[in-house]
Amino acid sequence: MRLTTGTRRGTGALAILLLAGTTGCGGPDPGPEAVTPTTVRVLVRDINIRAEGVDCAGTGPYLYFHHRAPFRLLDPDGAALVTGKLPAGTAVAAFAEDLAVERVPTYCEFAVPVQVPQRTGYRLEVAGRPALDLTPDSSEGPALVAVVPA
Repeated sequence: MRLTTGTRRGTGALAILLLAGTTGCGGPDPGPEAVTPTTVRVLVRDINIRAEGVDCAGTGPYLYFHHRAPFRLLDPDGAALVTGKLPAGTAVAAFAEDLAVERVPTYCEFAVPVQVPQRTGYRLEVAGRPALDLTPDSSEGPALVAVVPA
Protein backbone atom coordinates (compact mmCIF):
# COMPACT_ATOMS: atom_id res chain seq x y z
CA MET A 1 0.00 0.00 0.00
CA ARG A 2 1.31 3.39 -0.89
CA LEU A 3 0.81 6.36 1.51
CA THR A 4 0.00 9.78 0.13
CA THR A 5 1.82 12.89 1.38
CA GLY A 6 -1.22 13.90 3.51
CA THR A 7 -1.41 10.40 5.02
CA ARG A 8 2.32 10.44 5.83
CA ARG A 9 1.98 13.80 7.61
CA GLY A 10 -1.02 12.57 9.59
CA THR A 11 0.77 9.35 10.53
CA GLY A 12 3.85 11.34 11.62
CA ALA A 13 1.76 13.73 13.72
CA LEU A 14 -0.05 10.79 15.35
CA ALA A 15 3.28 9.13 16.19
CA ILE A 16 4.55 12.34 17.83
CA LEU A 17 1.36 12.69 19.89
CA LEU A 18 1.54 9.09 21.03
CA LEU A 19 5.20 9.48 21.97
CA ALA A 20 4.45 12.69 23.91
CA GLY A 21 1.64 10.89 25.73
CA THR A 22 3.91 8.07 26.86
CA THR A 23 6.82 10.25 27.92
CA GLY A 24 4.73 13.00 29.55
CA CYS A 25 4.90 16.72 29.04
CA GLY A 26 7.06 18.94 31.20
CA GLY A 27 8.97 16.24 33.03
CA PRO A 28 8.02 13.89 35.82
CA ASP A 29 4.68 14.24 37.57
CA PRO A 30 5.32 16.16 40.82
CA GLY A 31 2.42 14.35 42.50
CA PRO A 32 -0.20 16.03 44.67
CA GLU A 33 0.46 19.58 45.85
CA ALA A 34 1.70 19.89 49.45
CA VAL A 35 -0.88 21.28 51.87
CA THR A 36 -0.61 22.81 55.33
CA PRO A 37 -3.17 22.50 58.13
CA THR A 38 -4.56 25.84 59.24
CA THR A 39 -7.79 27.30 60.61
CA VAL A 40 -10.00 29.81 58.84
CA ARG A 41 -11.35 32.11 61.56
CA VAL A 42 -14.12 34.64 60.88
CA LEU A 43 -15.22 37.06 63.56
CA VAL A 44 -18.69 38.44 62.81
CA ARG A 45 -19.00 41.73 64.70
CA ASP A 46 -22.77 41.70 65.11
CA ILE A 47 -22.61 42.88 68.79
CA ASN A 48 -25.38 40.64 70.06
CA ILE A 49 -26.06 40.02 73.76
CA ARG A 50 -25.30 36.36 74.55
CA ALA A 51 -23.56 34.20 77.12
CA GLU A 52 -19.92 33.60 76.15
CA GLY A 53 -19.20 30.19 74.62
CA VAL A 54 -22.72 29.38 73.39
CA ASP A 55 -23.44 28.43 69.78
CA CYS A 56 -24.34 31.42 67.65
CA ALA A 57 -24.99 32.67 64.13
CA GLY A 58 -24.65 36.10 62.64
CA THR A 59 -27.54 38.50 63.25
CA GLY A 60 -28.93 41.54 61.47
CA PRO A 61 -27.18 42.01 58.11
CA TYR A 62 -24.98 38.95 58.78
CA LEU A 63 -27.69 36.26 58.84
CA TYR A 64 -25.87 34.41 56.05
CA PHE A 65 -23.18 33.43 58.58
CA HIS A 66 -24.74 30.37 60.16
CA HIS A 67 -24.25 26.65 60.78
CA ARG A 68 -24.20 24.83 57.42
CA ALA A 69 -23.76 28.01 55.31
CA PRO A 70 -21.72 27.04 52.22
CA PHE A 71 -18.22 28.50 51.95
CA ARG A 72 -15.37 28.46 49.45
CA LEU A 73 -11.75 29.25 50.27
CA LEU A 74 -10.28 30.89 47.16
CA ASP A 75 -6.78 31.65 45.91
CA PRO A 76 -5.93 35.13 44.54
CA ASP A 77 -7.10 34.07 41.05
CA GLY A 78 -10.51 32.97 42.36
CA ALA A 79 -9.87 29.22 42.12
CA ALA A 80 -11.57 27.22 44.89
CA LEU A 81 -9.03 25.51 47.17
CA VAL A 82 -11.49 24.23 49.79
CA THR A 83 -15.28 24.06 49.86
CA GLY A 84 -17.55 23.10 52.70
CA LYS A 85 -20.16 24.24 55.18
CA LEU A 86 -19.58 26.43 58.22
CA PRO A 87 -19.80 24.87 61.68
CA ALA A 88 -21.85 26.57 64.39
CA GLY A 89 -20.32 29.81 65.54
CA THR A 90 -19.16 30.41 69.13
CA ALA A 91 -19.97 33.58 71.07
CA VAL A 92 -16.86 35.49 72.15
CA ALA A 93 -16.86 38.60 74.34
CA ALA A 94 -16.75 41.88 72.44
CA PHE A 95 -14.85 43.57 75.31
CA ALA A 96 -11.94 42.36 77.40
CA GLU A 97 -13.28 43.80 80.67
CA ASP A 98 -15.40 41.73 83.05
CA LEU A 99 -18.90 43.23 83.02
CA ALA A 100 -19.98 40.99 85.96
CA VAL A 101 -23.12 39.79 84.17
CA GLU A 102 -24.05 36.46 82.61
CA ARG A 103 -24.84 37.79 79.14
CA VAL A 104 -22.49 40.27 77.50
CA PRO A 105 -22.05 41.96 74.13
CA THR A 106 -20.49 39.30 71.91
CA TYR A 107 -19.24 38.64 68.42
CA CYS A 108 -19.89 35.33 66.69
CA GLU A 109 -16.70 33.49 65.72
CA PHE A 110 -16.58 30.71 63.12
CA ALA A 111 -13.49 28.47 63.07
CA VAL A 112 -13.00 25.95 60.26
CA PRO A 113 -9.96 23.63 60.15
CA VAL A 114 -8.70 23.25 56.57
CA GLN A 115 -5.73 21.93 54.59
CA VAL A 116 -4.45 24.53 52.12
CA PRO A 117 -1.69 24.70 49.51
CA GLN A 118 0.75 27.62 49.78
CA ARG A 119 -0.54 30.74 48.00
CA THR A 120 0.28 34.45 48.08
CA GLY A 121 -3.18 35.23 49.45
CA TYR A 122 -6.55 33.75 50.30
CA ARG A 123 -10.17 34.91 50.18
CA LEU A 124 -13.31 33.47 51.76
CA GLU A 125 -16.71 33.43 50.08
CA VAL A 126 -19.72 32.58 52.28
CA ALA A 127 -23.18 31.82 50.88
CA GLY A 128 -22.32 33.36 47.50
CA ARG A 129 -21.59 36.81 49.00
CA PRO A 130 -18.56 38.86 47.90
CA ALA A 131 -15.34 37.21 49.05
CA LEU A 132 -13.49 38.51 52.12
CA ASP A 133 -9.71 38.93 52.23
CA LEU A 134 -8.08 36.65 54.79
CA THR A 135 -5.01 37.71 56.78
CA PRO A 136 -2.45 35.20 58.11
CA ASP A 137 -2.30 35.15 61.93
CA SER A 138 -0.24 32.83 64.13
CA SER A 139 -1.18 34.25 67.56
CA GLU A 140 -3.31 31.16 68.33
CA GLY A 141 -1.72 28.70 65.91
CA PRO A 142 -1.70 28.90 62.11
CA ALA A 143 -4.82 30.71 60.94
CA LEU A 144 -6.31 32.79 58.17
CA VAL A 145 -8.51 35.48 59.72
CA ALA A 146 -11.27 37.86 58.58
CA VAL A 147 -13.38 40.31 60.56
CA VAL A 148 -16.88 41.16 59.35
CA PRO A 149 -17.51 43.99 58.78
CA ALA A 150 -13.91 44.79 57.98
